[in-house]
Amino acid sequence: MPVSGHQAEGSELAVNVFVIGIAGRTGTLLASALQHRGDQVRGLVRRGGQRDALAAQGIETVVGDIARMTPAELASTFADAEAVLFAAGSNGGAAEVTRAVDGDGVDKTIEAMHRAGLRRLALVSVLPESWRERSLSDEEEYYFAVKKQADVAVARSDLDWLILRPSLLTDEPGTGRVSLGPAELHGQIPRADVAETLAALVHEPRIGRQILELNAGDTPIPEAVRRSIR
Repeated sequence: MPVSGHQAEGSELAVNVFVIGIAGRTGTLLASALQHRGDQVRGLVRRGGQRDALAAQGIETVVGDIARMTPAELASTFADAEAVLFAAGSNGGAAEVTRAVDGDGVDKTIEAMHRAGLRRLALVSVLPESWRERSLSDEEEYYFAVKKQADVAVARSDLDWLILRPSLLTDEPGTGRVSLGPAELHGQIPRADVAETLAALVHEPRIGRQILELNAGDTPIPEAVRRSIR
């Protein structure tokens, strides 16, 4: 996933990143993790109040609804971004919202990136085994089906893509240690560790066109990312 970037403080190249879903619980942590690395971070929010809250953190946002925007409208929000991170999600709610956000939203993002001439896309997906120990509602089953369809759409695109499938997300403090690889057991993981892992992956140009699964573990995040280099 090569990217031009600009020199941040230290030896790492900074990346100009656009986050779809930046106001969500994972998205806000991701924005902070990227900022900490010296990246330029912008994103898409649905409401003006969310825009004000992120502006207080020095993050520029564009107000728009991924469920209603056209690919052309979405492409215009990317500006000079080098990478797009899709962290939006319906969380298994009403089927029409799931389709609009988790399904059509990803399809529109792929088209918008082509329009904008962008190549690098990272998608926060879900482990297919999530919640299989429970009795799922029809809407939750639909959610998993749509998430898989989105994974397929990204993987079949000609973009420089990365799909990250975390296990059940929690709001516990991050540990800085994970288990990351092509196939991982399903458990649970703090959102903060997901955010830190994705931020690290964005900065690794040798990881691209890969599906990686993520669970809590014992390996420090930087080492786990290095082990995922082909």
